[in-house]
Amino acid sequence: MKGDMETLADLSQEYRDSIPSDLRQTHTFDWYLEEVFEDPHIARNAHQRVADMFDHYGTEYDEDLGVVEYRLASEDPLNEGENTFYGRNIHESIHEFVNKVKSGARGLGPEKRIKLLLGPVGSGKSDFDRQVRTYFEDYTALDEGRMYTFRWTNLCDVIRDQDPADDVVRSPMNQDPLVLVPQAQRDRIIDELNDHLDAPYTIRNEQALDPASEFYMDRLLDHYDDDLQQVLENHVEIIRLVADENKRQCVETFEPKDKKNQDETELTGDVNYSKIAIYGESDPRAFDYSGAFCNANRGLFSGEELLKLQREFLYDFLHATQEQTIKPKNNPRIDIDQVIVGRTNMPEYKDKKGDEKMEAFNDRTKRIDFPYVLQYEEESRIYSKMLKNADVPDINVEPHTLEMAGLFGVLTRIEEPSGGTVDIVQKAKAYNGEVDDADDIDVKKLRDEAGELAEIGEGMEGVSPRFIGDEIAEAIMDSMHRGRDFLSPLTTFNHLEGNLENHGSIPEDRFERYYRYLEMVREEYKERAIEDVRHALAYDVDEIQRQGEKYMDHVMAYIDDDTIEDEITGRETEPDEQFLRSVEERLNIPEDRKNDFRQEVSNWVSRRAREGTSFNPQDNDRLRRALERKLWEDKKHNINFSALVSSGEMEDDERNAWIDALVDQGYSPEGAREVLEFAGAEVAKTEMED
Repeated sequence: MKGDMETLADLSQEYRDSIPSDLRQTHTFDWYLEEVFEDPHIARNAHQRVADMFDHYGTEYDEDLGVVEYRLASEDPLNEGENTFYGRNIHESIHEFVNKVKSGARGLGPEKRIKLLLGPVGSGKSDFDRQVRTYFEDYTALDEGRMYTFRWTNLCDVIRDQDPADDVVRSPMNQDPLVLVPQAQRDRIIDELNDHLDAPYTIRNEQALDPASEFYMDRLLDHYDDDLQQVLENHVEIIRLVADENKRQCVETFEPKDKKNQDETELTGDVNYSKIAIYGESDPRAFDYSGAFCNANRGLFSGEELLKLQREFLYDFLHATQEQTIKPKNNPRIDIDQVIVGRTNMPEYKDKKGDEKMEAFNDRTKRIDFPYVLQYEEESRIYSKMLKNADVPDINVEPHTLEMAGLFGVLTRIEEPSGGTVDIVQKAKAYNGEVDDADDIDVKKLRDEAGELAEIGEGMEGVSPRFIGDEIAEAIMDSMHRGRDFLSPLTTFNHLEGNLENHGSIPEDRFERYYRYLEMVREEYKERAIEDVRHALAYDVDEIQRQGEKYMDHVMAYIDDDTIEDEITGRETEPDEQFLRSVEERLNIPEDRKNDFRQEVSNWVSRRAREGTSFNPQDNDRLRRALERKLWEDKKHNINFSALVSSGEMEDDERNAWIDALVDQGYSPEGAREVLEFAGAEVAKTEMED
């Protein structure tokens, strides 16, 4: 046991390895010049550094969607996938956000805009914002993301009224050391940096020193007869700068407090009253650079529920974005360099959007929509992540449970299709990627139509994953209390139905529609449960392979207008149309679409042959389902359906074999018994009706 224990030495070494090697070191300004010439990326601005951060952790391009997926969101490498994001919509939003940051990095305009994340509650915008801040902290601790600032030293040697407690003063705004060089000379340095910079942007820095640093620079230059070299060598130390939200260093989150008592000093800083008695009220050394914009300099400003701020308070963002400066009360203007991100929910956005007095603010925002996930299997992965990250009891989540919960969520978010050719469940399946070549469903057309119908965009309203996740959690606890070691879709449906009207964020006028959607999901689950039971009762791998080979032989003969050898007589005969249709009808493929389906499976077989892969009907989902259903039709007359729902025959060999087959599909033994009784009753009823 002792050999597996963590020792203090191990923990200490691991911590030491995690921090930058020069975190506690000081350097000269000459050293910094040499470093920045060797690696100009050190002098990047905030937008450039954040843009490079996204690429640093890896990317993957989805050609079908035309979207770059950033691994810090799609895989979360720092936390072993704990905070991954799922769904096409969220990655489209992240792609749009990063594009705006990268445009800002090139100086194309978005660097002077607020990136406003808009979406309903629980859509992931806050989680994404937090993820960006977390990764920015990590990135700045790496060599690839390093940045530096400076501090003034030995001030009391020159400035007579300097407080001894202020003999060493760090740059209040954590500015890049290049700002210590006058603009004319700085421009020459930057031109040389850009000559050998390998990046899609150019280094730029036209910032003035913050007022306190400018005060020290003026006093020191006066003392040294304008000898800048003496000032920088005797009174400036270069130090490593690492973003740290807890220390309010290069990362700042701003949350509205009292709506009726908002103070601009929360953003821009205020007088340091403890220093007024020493320096005087108008002295720049008596200013406290503790405002949110000051703390966020060189990094990220995150404004939570930004549009809940009073209109007058939002005016401070106008200069911060467009001019990239702030103007504190009774203090000179201060240049800032940061990516400003705001988050807001739908009601506040609608309210401010219709306010003519907000035109200037709205013009300085770049809206990025964060809709809900619209692919129900991706939605189910959100619930899986929730369960994975929690201390879940030893309970089996039965097949289809999370997917059907996700389907209900998606139905509440998508627009009902018009025209009557596609119902809302079919649309949800199409969004989920369940569209075959033979299906007459145009997903792009469905999306375009929904964009015209929705007030802002599809997926911006509906039931949040939080509500569904909470009900899944309640269903798990309810199952435990009842001594059930499994969570089934039926239990989850009951909790969703029972608590819809207790959720404060669901408008009353939607209850009836959501209950209707829940019934649709129940019906969809019934079909899937019946399919699982059919699979368990009649599945035969060898027979499916034989029937599949027979089907393909007849299909190829049909397509080539050829004959085929009869299995019994050995004579050449026409393809067996009756047999072909007996398979295709199991998928409800009409007569006029049979050629499309046959060509589809023929192309699939040909592709696999070219790749050197042998034919296996199990690898084609549609063909497999068709063959399984045909096999079911062939065998169902020999199945004892009464045993499916008869608890008195629970222990017979036949029933136990069915349960074992369902367990192989992922069911628990008790869950298998429940689905047998549920789906078996439906199957038995159908067979008796027939």
